[in-house]
Amino acid sequence: MKRHTGLGSIAAIGCAILFALVAGCSKPSDSSTSSTNSGATTNPSGIRLIRIGMVAKSESNDVFQAAHSGAVDEAKNLSIANHVDIEILWRTPPDEDASAQADAIRELADEKVDGITVSCSEAARLTTAINDAVDKGVPVVCFDSDAPDSKRFADYGTDDMQCGQVIVRELAKYMNEQGTIAILAGHEGSPNLTLRIKGAEDELAKHPNMKLLDNGVFYNEEVPEKAAETVTQAMLSNQGKIDGWAMIGGWPLFTDHALDSVPSNVKVVSCDALPKQLAYLRSGQVQALVAQDCYGWGTQTVDLLVNKILNNQLPDNPKIPNPLTIVTVAKPDPNIPPEPNVRRMALDDFAGYWDQWLKK
Repeated sequence: MKRHTGLGSIAAIGCAILFALVAGCSKPSDSSTSSTNSGATTNPSGIRLIRIGMVAKSESNDVFQAAHSGAVDEAKNLSIANHVDIEILWRTPPDEDASAQADAIRELADEKVDGITVSCSEAARLTTAINDAVDKGVPVVCFDSDAPDSKRFADYGTDDMQCGQVIVRELAKYMNEQGTIAILAGHEGSPNLTLRIKGAEDELAKHPNMKLLDNGVFYNEEVPEKAAETVTQAMLSNQGKIDGWAMIGGWPLFTDHALDSVPSNVKVVSCDALPKQLAYLRSGQVQALVAQDCYGWGTQTVDLLVNKILNNQLPDNPKIPNPLTIVTVAKPDPNIPPEPNVRRMALDDFAGYWDQWLKK
Protein backbone atom coordinates (compact mmCIF):
# COMPACT_ATOMS: atom_id res chain seq x y z
CA MET A 1 0.00 0.00 0.00
CA LYS A 2 1.35 3.40 -0.87
CA ARG A 3 2.02 5.72 2.02
CA HIS A 4 1.89 9.48 1.90
CA THR A 5 0.95 12.18 4.33
CA GLY A 6 -1.00 15.41 4.08
CA LEU A 7 2.21 17.44 4.08
CA GLY A 8 3.51 15.35 1.21
CA SER A 9 0.43 15.55 -0.98
CA ILE A 10 1.12 18.74 -2.94
CA ALA A 11 0.73 16.71 -6.13
CA ALA A 12 -2.93 16.27 -5.26
CA ILE A 13 -3.72 19.71 -6.67
CA GLY A 14 -2.42 18.85 -10.13
CA CYS A 15 -4.21 15.51 -10.10
CA ALA A 16 -7.43 17.17 -9.02
CA ILE A 17 -7.20 19.56 -12.00
CA LEU A 18 -6.62 16.62 -14.35
CA PHE A 19 -9.61 14.83 -12.86
CA ALA A 20 -11.78 17.87 -13.41
CA LEU A 21 -10.80 17.91 -17.10
CA VAL A 22 -11.55 14.20 -17.44
CA ALA A 23 -14.87 14.57 -15.63
CA GLY A 24 -15.80 17.44 -17.94
CA CYS A 25 -15.68 15.07 -20.90
CA SER A 26 -18.17 12.63 -19.40
CA LYS A 27 -21.52 12.78 -17.70
CA PRO A 28 -21.09 13.63 -13.99
CA SER A 29 -22.21 11.23 -11.27
CA ASP A 30 -25.72 11.60 -9.87
CA SER A 31 -28.10 9.42 -7.94
CA SER A 32 -28.75 7.25 -11.03
CA THR A 33 -26.67 4.11 -10.71
CA SER A 34 -26.81 0.57 -12.00
CA SER A 35 -25.26 -2.75 -11.07
CA THR A 36 -22.96 -4.88 -13.16
CA ASN A 37 -23.20 -8.65 -13.33
CA SER A 38 -20.54 -8.81 -10.61
CA GLY A 39 -22.73 -6.75 -8.28
CA ALA A 40 -20.57 -3.60 -8.48
CA THR A 41 -22.41 -0.30 -8.89
CA THR A 42 -21.72 1.86 -11.94
CA ASN A 43 -22.41 5.52 -12.67
CA PRO A 44 -24.45 6.61 -15.72
CA SER A 45 -21.28 6.55 -17.85
CA GLY A 46 -20.74 2.87 -17.08
CA ILE A 47 -17.74 3.51 -14.81
CA ARG A 48 -17.63 1.62 -11.52
CA LEU A 49 -18.91 3.82 -8.70
CA ILE A 50 -17.33 3.47 -5.25
CA ARG A 51 -19.19 5.28 -2.47
CA ILE A 52 -17.32 5.96 0.78
CA GLY A 53 -19.12 7.38 3.80
CA MET A 54 -17.12 9.75 6.01
CA VAL A 55 -18.24 10.33 9.61
CA ALA A 56 -15.97 12.75 11.48
CA LYS A 57 -16.57 14.04 14.99
CA SER A 58 -17.91 17.49 14.10
CA GLU A 59 -18.28 19.87 11.19
CA SER A 60 -17.39 22.81 13.44
CA ASN A 61 -13.75 21.72 13.85
CA ASP A 62 -11.32 22.72 11.07
CA VAL A 63 -9.24 19.57 11.55
CA PHE A 64 -12.16 17.55 10.22
CA GLN A 65 -12.74 19.99 7.37
CA ALA A 66 -9.11 19.37 6.44
CA ALA A 67 -9.69 15.61 6.69
CA HIS A 68 -12.70 15.97 4.39
CA SER A 69 -10.59 17.89 1.86
CA GLY A 70 -7.97 15.15 2.01
CA ALA A 71 -10.61 12.47 1.38
CA VAL A 72 -12.09 14.33 -1.58
CA ASP A 73 -8.65 15.00 -3.10
CA GLU A 74 -7.57 11.38 -2.70
CA ALA A 75 -10.87 10.16 -4.16
CA LYS A 76 -10.14 12.22 -7.29
CA ASN A 77 -6.57 10.94 -7.53
CA LEU A 78 -7.54 7.29 -7.07
CA SER A 79 -10.47 7.62 -9.46
CA ILE A 80 -8.01 8.54 -12.21
CA ALA A 81 -5.44 5.92 -11.23
CA ASN A 82 -7.97 3.07 -11.04
CA HIS A 83 -10.45 4.14 -13.76
CA VAL A 84 -13.32 4.30 -11.28
CA ASP A 85 -15.58 7.00 -9.86
CA ILE A 86 -15.04 7.43 -6.10
CA GLU A 87 -17.59 9.52 -4.24
CA ILE A 88 -17.23 10.79 -0.65
CA LEU A 89 -20.49 10.95 1.32
CA TRP A 90 -19.98 13.44 4.18
CA ARG A 91 -22.23 12.41 7.10
CA THR A 92 -20.66 14.31 10.00
CA PRO A 93 -22.82 15.89 12.76
CA PRO A 94 -22.58 19.68 13.26
CA ASP A 95 -21.11 19.19 16.74
CA GLU A 96 -19.85 16.16 18.64
CA ASP A 97 -22.64 13.64 19.06
CA ALA A 98 -21.78 9.94 19.32
CA SER A 99 -25.42 8.90 18.90
CA ALA A 100 -25.69 10.88 15.68
CA GLN A 101 -22.48 9.25 14.46
CA ALA A 102 -23.87 5.79 15.20
CA ASP A 103 -27.06 6.64 13.30
CA ALA A 104 -24.99 7.88 10.34
CA ILE A 105 -23.00 4.62 10.24
CA ARG A 106 -26.19 2.55 10.31
CA GLU A 107 -27.75 4.64 7.54
CA LEU A 108 -24.64 4.33 5.36
CA ALA A 109 -24.60 0.55 5.87
CA ASP A 110 -28.29 0.36 4.93
CA GLU A 111 -27.47 2.37 1.79
CA LYS A 112 -24.92 -0.34 0.94
CA VAL A 113 -21.98 2.02 0.58
CA ASP A 114 -18.66 0.44 -0.32
CA GLY A 115 -16.79 1.61 2.78
CA ILE A 116 -16.90 3.91 5.81
CA THR A 117 -14.22 6.01 7.50
CA VAL A 118 -15.03 7.32 10.99
CA SER A 119 -13.49 9.29 13.87
CA CYS A 120 -15.15 8.02 17.05
CA SER A 121 -16.42 10.48 19.63
CA GLU A 122 -17.07 7.54 21.97
CA ALA A 123 -15.68 4.13 21.07
CA ALA A 124 -18.15 2.21 23.24
CA ARG A 125 -21.17 3.81 21.58
CA LEU A 126 -19.88 3.31 18.06
CA THR A 127 -18.50 -0.22 18.31
CA THR A 128 -21.89 -1.89 17.80
CA ALA A 129 -22.73 0.31 14.80
CA ILE A 130 -19.32 -0.39 13.25
CA ASN A 131 -19.69 -4.14 13.82
CA ASP A 132 -23.17 -4.15 12.32
CA ALA A 133 -21.85 -2.35 9.22
CA VAL A 134 -19.00 -4.85 8.81
CA ASP A 135 -21.43 -7.74 9.26
CA LYS A 136 -23.43 -6.28 6.36
CA GLY A 137 -20.33 -6.39 4.18
CA VAL A 138 -19.21 -2.75 4.56
CA PRO A 139 -15.51 -2.39 5.48
CA VAL A 140 -14.78 0.27 8.09
CA VAL A 141 -11.58 2.14 8.92
CA CYS A 142 -11.08 4.63 11.77
CA PHE A 143 -9.08 7.85 11.86
CA ASP A 144 -8.08 10.25 14.64
CA SER A 145 -10.03 8.40 17.35
CA ASP A 146 -10.22 4.62 17.19
CA ALA A 147 -12.73 1.96 18.23
CA PRO A 148 -10.09 -0.70 18.92
CA ASP A 149 -12.52 -3.41 20.05
CA SER A 150 -14.65 -3.11 16.92
CA LYS A 151 -14.38 -4.97 13.62
CA ARG A 152 -12.78 -2.04 11.82
CA PHE A 153 -9.82 -3.28 9.81
CA ALA A 154 -7.43 -0.35 10.38
CA ASP A 155 -6.90 2.91 12.22
CA TYR A 156 -4.88 5.85 10.88
CA GLY A 157 -4.28 8.45 13.52
CA THR A 158 -2.03 10.04 16.03
CA ASP A 159 -0.03 7.88 18.40
CA ASP A 160 -1.84 9.50 21.29
CA MET A 161 0.61 8.41 23.96
CA GLN A 162 3.40 9.97 21.92
CA CYS A 163 1.34 13.12 21.36
CA GLY A 164 0.86 13.66 25.09
CA GLN A 165 4.56 13.02 25.68
CA VAL A 166 5.67 15.46 22.99
CA ILE A 167 3.40 18.22 24.31
CA VAL A 168 4.79 17.96 27.86
CA ARG A 169 8.37 17.53 26.63
CA GLU A 170 8.11 20.76 24.63
CA LEU A 171 6.40 22.53 27.52
CA ALA A 172 9.20 21.51 29.88
CA LYS A 173 11.75 23.28 27.66
CA TYR A 174 9.87 26.56 27.81
CA MET A 175 9.33 26.21 31.57
CA ASN A 176 13.06 25.63 32.13
CA GLU A 177 12.23 22.18 33.52
CA GLN A 178 10.45 23.48 36.61
CA GLY A 179 6.97 24.41 37.80
CA THR A 180 3.40 23.17 38.01
CA ILE A 181 1.30 22.35 34.97
CA ALA A 182 -2.38 21.88 34.21
CA ILE A 183 -3.76 19.65 31.47
CA LEU A 184 -6.69 20.69 29.29
CA ALA A 185 -8.24 17.33 28.51
CA GLY A 186 -11.35 17.67 26.32
CA HIS A 187 -14.26 15.23 26.44
CA GLU A 188 -13.95 12.76 29.31
CA GLY A 189 -14.07 9.21 27.99
CA SER A 190 -12.83 9.95 24.49
CA PRO A 191 -10.40 7.06 23.88
CA ASN A 192 -7.72 9.05 22.06
CA LEU A 193 -7.72 11.86 24.63
CA THR A 194 -7.47 9.40 27.52
CA LEU A 195 -4.26 8.07 25.98
CA ARG A 196 -2.89 11.59 25.49
CA ILE A 197 -3.46 12.33 29.17
CA LYS A 198 -1.57 9.18 30.12
CA GLY A 199 1.27 10.10 27.76
CA ALA A 200 1.44 13.58 29.29
CA GLU A 201 1.50 12.23 32.82
CA ASP A 202 4.13 9.62 31.95
CA GLU A 203 6.37 12.26 30.40
CA LEU A 204 5.85 14.61 33.35
CA ALA A 205 7.22 11.92 35.65
CA LYS A 206 10.55 12.20 33.81
CA HIS A 207 10.95 15.85 34.87
CA PRO A 208 11.71 15.83 38.62
CA ASN A 209 11.25 19.57 39.15
CA MET A 210 7.83 19.66 37.51
CA LYS A 211 4.49 18.37 38.76
CA LEU A 212 0.79 18.26 37.91
CA LEU A 213 -1.51 20.61 39.78
CA ASP A 214 -3.72 18.82 42.32
CA ASN A 215 -6.86 17.86 40.39
CA GLY A 216 -5.07 19.48 37.46
CA VAL A 217 -6.71 17.55 34.61
CA PHE A 218 -9.48 19.82 33.37
CA TYR A 219 -12.12 18.23 31.15
CA ASN A 220 -14.06 20.53 28.90
CA GLU A 221 -16.76 20.68 26.28
CA GLU A 222 -15.05 20.59 22.89
CA VAL A 223 -16.59 23.90 21.87
CA PRO A 224 -14.12 26.82 21.64
CA GLU A 225 -15.95 29.22 23.92
CA LYS A 226 -16.68 26.54 26.52
CA ALA A 227 -13.06 25.37 26.48
CA ALA A 228 -11.87 28.96 26.93
CA GLU A 229 -14.21 29.28 29.91
CA THR A 230 -12.64 26.15 31.42
CA VAL A 231 -9.17 27.70 31.15
CA THR A 232 -10.35 31.01 32.64
CA GLN A 233 -12.11 29.29 35.54
CA ALA A 234 -9.04 27.15 36.25
CA MET A 235 -6.80 30.22 36.35
CA LEU A 236 -9.17 32.08 38.66
CA SER A 237 -9.51 29.09 41.00
CA ASN A 238 -5.76 28.48 41.12
CA GLN A 239 -4.22 31.95 41.05
CA GLY A 240 -0.45 31.80 41.07
CA LYS A 241 -0.40 27.99 41.07
CA ILE A 242 -0.25 27.19 37.33
CA ASP A 243 3.04 27.77 35.48
CA GLY A 244 2.17 25.97 32.26
CA TRP A 245 -0.68 24.50 30.24
CA ALA A 246 -0.44 21.23 28.33
CA MET A 247 -3.44 21.37 26.00
CA ILE A 248 -3.96 17.92 24.52
CA GLY A 249 -6.50 19.49 22.18
CA GLY A 250 -6.50 23.03 20.91
CA TRP A 251 -10.20 23.82 21.47
CA PRO A 252 -9.93 27.20 23.28
CA LEU A 253 -7.48 28.49 20.67
CA PHE A 254 -10.15 28.26 17.97
CA THR A 255 -11.69 31.47 19.34
CA ASP A 256 -10.39 34.96 20.11
CA HIS A 257 -9.21 36.17 23.55
CA ALA A 258 -9.12 32.61 24.92
CA LEU A 259 -5.92 33.24 26.93
CA ASP A 260 -6.69 36.69 28.29
CA SER A 261 -6.75 35.21 31.80
CA VAL A 262 -3.35 33.54 31.36
CA PRO A 263 -0.37 35.70 32.48
CA SER A 264 2.52 36.08 30.05
CA ASN A 265 4.85 34.10 32.32
CA VAL A 266 2.60 31.01 32.02
CA LYS A 267 3.76 28.85 29.12
CA VAL A 268 1.37 27.05 26.77
CA VAL A 269 1.92 24.16 24.37
CA SER A 270 -1.11 22.84 22.52
CA CYS A 271 -2.05 20.03 20.21
CA ASP A 272 -3.13 20.99 16.67
CA ALA A 273 -2.00 23.93 14.57
CA LEU A 274 -5.13 25.35 12.98
CA PRO A 275 -5.23 28.84 11.43
CA LYS A 276 -6.69 30.52 14.52
CA GLN A 277 -4.14 28.76 16.72
CA LEU A 278 -1.30 30.06 14.59
CA ALA A 279 -2.28 33.59 15.60
CA TYR A 280 -1.68 32.71 19.28
CA LEU A 281 1.71 31.30 18.34
CA ARG A 282 2.59 34.43 16.39
CA SER A 283 1.56 36.67 19.31
CA GLY A 284 3.72 34.77 21.79
CA GLN A 285 0.80 33.62 23.97
CA VAL A 286 1.53 30.03 22.89
CA GLN A 287 5.08 28.71 22.67
CA ALA A 288 4.60 25.67 20.42
CA LEU A 289 1.87 23.77 18.59
CA VAL A 290 1.90 20.04 17.83
CA ALA A 291 0.11 19.43 14.53
CA GLN A 292 -1.57 16.17 13.61
CA ASP A 293 -1.82 14.95 10.03
CA CYS A 294 -5.46 15.97 9.74
CA TYR A 295 -5.37 16.24 5.94
CA GLY A 296 -3.83 12.77 5.87
CA TRP A 297 -6.72 11.41 7.93
CA GLY A 298 -8.71 11.79 4.73
CA THR A 299 -6.11 10.78 2.14
CA GLN A 300 -4.81 7.75 3.99
CA THR A 301 -8.16 6.26 5.04
CA VAL A 302 -9.60 6.61 1.55
CA ASP A 303 -6.45 4.92 0.26
CA LEU A 304 -6.88 2.10 2.79
CA LEU A 305 -10.53 1.59 1.87
CA VAL A 306 -9.94 1.62 -1.89
CA ASN A 307 -7.14 -0.92 -1.51
CA LYS A 308 -9.53 -3.12 0.47
CA ILE A 309 -12.44 -2.64 -1.95
CA LEU A 310 -10.54 -3.09 -5.22
CA ASN A 311 -7.68 -5.38 -4.24
CA ASN A 312 -8.80 -6.95 -0.95
CA GLN A 313 -5.52 -5.71 0.52
CA LEU A 314 -5.11 -5.03 4.23
CA PRO A 315 -2.26 -3.14 5.92
CA ASP A 316 0.42 -5.22 7.62
CA ASN A 317 -0.37 -3.49 10.91
CA PRO A 318 -3.91 -2.24 11.57
CA LYS A 319 -2.57 0.63 13.72
CA ILE A 320 -0.93 3.18 11.44
CA PRO A 321 0.50 6.22 13.27
CA ASN A 322 0.43 9.58 11.55
CA PRO A 323 3.41 11.95 11.84
CA LEU A 324 3.40 14.86 14.28
CA THR A 325 4.74 18.28 13.34
CA ILE A 326 6.02 20.65 16.02
CA VAL A 327 5.35 24.20 14.84
CA THR A 328 7.25 27.15 16.35
CA VAL A 329 7.78 30.78 15.37
CA ALA A 330 11.50 30.28 14.87
CA LYS A 331 12.97 27.92 12.34
CA PRO A 332 13.86 24.52 13.84
CA ASP A 333 17.23 24.17 15.51
CA PRO A 334 19.17 21.69 13.33
CA ASN A 335 21.01 20.47 16.42
CA ILE A 336 17.85 19.02 18.00
CA PRO A 337 18.11 15.22 17.76
CA PRO A 338 15.49 13.69 15.42
CA GLU A 339 12.58 11.87 17.02
CA PRO A 340 10.71 8.99 15.37
CA ASN A 341 7.55 10.11 13.57
CA VAL A 342 8.09 13.75 14.61
CA ARG A 343 9.24 16.66 12.46
CA ARG A 344 9.60 20.40 13.05
CA MET A 345 8.55 23.38 10.97
CA ALA A 346 8.58 27.15 11.27
CA LEU A 347 5.23 28.91 11.54
CA ASP A 348 5.50 30.74 8.21
CA ASP A 349 6.37 27.52 6.37
CA PHE A 350 3.51 25.56 7.92
CA ALA A 351 0.78 28.20 7.55
CA GLY A 352 0.52 27.85 3.77
CA TYR A 353 -0.81 24.32 3.96
CA TRP A 354 -4.12 25.52 5.34
CA ASP A 355 -4.94 27.38 2.13
CA GLN A 356 -4.90 24.02 0.37
CA TRP A 357 -6.57 22.03 3.13
CA LEU A 358 -9.47 24.45 3.60
CA LYS A 359 -9.69 25.20 -0.15
CA LYS A 360 -9.11 28.94 0.25
